[in-house]
Amino acid sequence: MAETIFALSSAPGKAGVAVLRLSGPRAFAATERCMGALPEPRRLVRRDLRDAGGELIDEAMVVLFPAPRSFTGEDVAEWHLHGSPAVVRAALARLSALDGLQAAGPGDFTRRALENDRLDLTQVEGLGDLLDAETEAQRRQAVRVLSGAMTQKVEQWRGQLLRAAALIEATIDFADEEVPEDVTDEVLQLMADVRESLEAEARGSRVAERIRDGFEVAIVGAPNAGKSTLLNMLAGRDAAITSEVAGTTRDVIEVRMDLAGLPVTLLDTAGLRETKDPVESIGVARARNRAAQADLRVWLKSTEEEGPLVELQADDIVVRSKVDLYGGEGVSGLTGAGIDALVDQIVDVLSNRAKLVQTATRARHLEAIRRASATLEAAVILVGRGPEAADLAAEEIRAAIRALEALVGRIDVEDVLGEIFASFCVGK
Repeated sequence: MAETIFALSSAPGKAGVAVLRLSGPRAFAATERCMGALPEPRRLVRRDLRDAGGELIDEAMVVLFPAPRSFTGEDVAEWHLHGSPAVVRAALARLSALDGLQAAGPGDFTRRALENDRLDLTQVEGLGDLLDAETEAQRRQAVRVLSGAMTQKVEQWRGQLLRAAALIEATIDFADEEVPEDVTDEVLQLMADVRESLEAEARGSRVAERIRDGFEVAIVGAPNAGKSTLLNMLAGRDAAITSEVAGTTRDVIEVRMDLAGLPVTLLDTAGLRETKDPVESIGVARARNRAAQADLRVWLKSTEEEGPLVELQADDIVVRSKVDLYGGEGVSGLTGAGIDALVDQIVDVLSNRAKLVQTATRARHLEAIRRASATLEAAVILVGRGPEAADLAAEEIRAAIRALEALVGRIDVEDVLGEIFASFCVGK
């Protein structure tokens, strides 16, 4: 029998309400012992929480969720207490003293939901992303994954591939009169449909990963182009040192922001120029490297003749700086002129990329998708060889199915659980 676990599921510290969660076979018995008569399932009622000697700890609200219709698939009790640290400590001490109960570790409740088929692995990852979400785009993406969007796609792909494998295996196992004369066209079409969908997921996975981790926008330009001043204006604080002395910025300075719901990390880089200063040379090299790796580059130029000193991509932004001194159209990090238009331009570029997003949000997802696509490519070649390679083609299709099953955690799940649950809070 599984142990009954308990933990504070709301944020620690002083609050209006603190929520304690219990899950396991003794969750209801422990609640009855601490609070008296149990309420009807799924009905929030008031009860007195008392210590072992009968002294009142708090006036609480309690709700019960019987198995299997609970978050974990087990009996779950939630205690809603006044959110003072003293009340929470006393309640946790009361539970710790009961036999058969143990404090939960990070992700233990969600792990039980996975083990009891209340969530699959991608939904667990979506829940983790939702807990970490800082922007609207991150929230929407996490909710989509948590709601089972990836699971639904995997089920569709799996069904198509099972059909393809069954058709091929039928030609091996049964007499010709019991199966269609030629199943090749249908098998190839099924695999082509799945591969096209997998490739779309792969293309959108980088965007999804950037929404989860944040887009990087590098501000680049020559020394004294106003990069640090622009960064400070965008950040609304003095994140970078500004000076009229060329080469002041020696390292990459990062500022994380929410731009129209998109997570963005702005990078202030060293001024790009040839220099004999060994320390500045390191900064310039780092600036070039980070600019090349960034999702978007904003090139600041202080004169009309000045050209970019880094390779720019098609939708990178070139804008004139220090218009407060030189006039014309562009931006001024000092006065704020043109800042709104620049932000709108950055948001437009990144929003257009975000439209490509699918449901594969992690490197693990992309690896499984690529593995499935590669095995299907091999299967197509084998199908083209005719009946003598049918058994090999069927095995390649089965391998693609296994890759997709690993994606949602039906197989090979233990390797990734430790990494996933390491980021979970104790009460989840």
